[in-house]
Amino acid sequence: MADLYTPAYQPSGEEIAVLSTSKGTIRVQLHGKDAPIHVGNFVELAQQGFYDNLKFHRYVPGFVIQGGCPNTRDMSPEDVAQGLRGPAGQPGTGGPGHQIKGEWRTNPHNEHNDGTLAMARSQMPDSAGSQFYFCLGPQPFLDTDYTVFGDTLEGLDVIHNLRAGDVIEHIEIENIAE
Repeated sequence: MADLYTPAYQPSGEEIAVLSTSKGTIRVQLHGKDAPIHVGNFVELAQQGFYDNLKFHRYVPGFVIQGGCPNTRDMSPEDVAQGLRGPAGQPGTGGPGHQIKGEWRTNPHNEHNDGTLAMARSQMPDSAGSQFYFCLGPQPFLDTDYTVFGDTLEGLDVIHNLRAGDVIEHIEIENIAE
């Protein structure tokens, strides 16, 4: 396995992610003190424009809405919604080219509640990269295996209206640490 990525960005704990989507805006308080690797990684990717125009590729009613796979970038929303394979590969299988260490064991507030932002991964514990999900209701059984790194401040209604194929237009990070 490749070396795990350590973000250069060191979160202050004050960062807020503003996700502009095709369904509306979501504001998320990032947990930089509880999950500094995940927040640092997410902030760096957002600032690089990595998430711009990606699509949410997985919707499971009452469970999660998931996005952040670069394989969806050059796909139409309709093709993503249908679960078709895109030019870069199957949606849900792509990443940023690096992986980060899981932080669920060290995060004192690792609770999957309605609107919680957490990082998706493969079966390998330290395999998260860019794919994230919002919980659609409490999912406490995920607390011991997946890292929570934010809670929704505004836009819970938007989260509950998102579906596969909806677009992540841009993610802006407010309160960046100097």
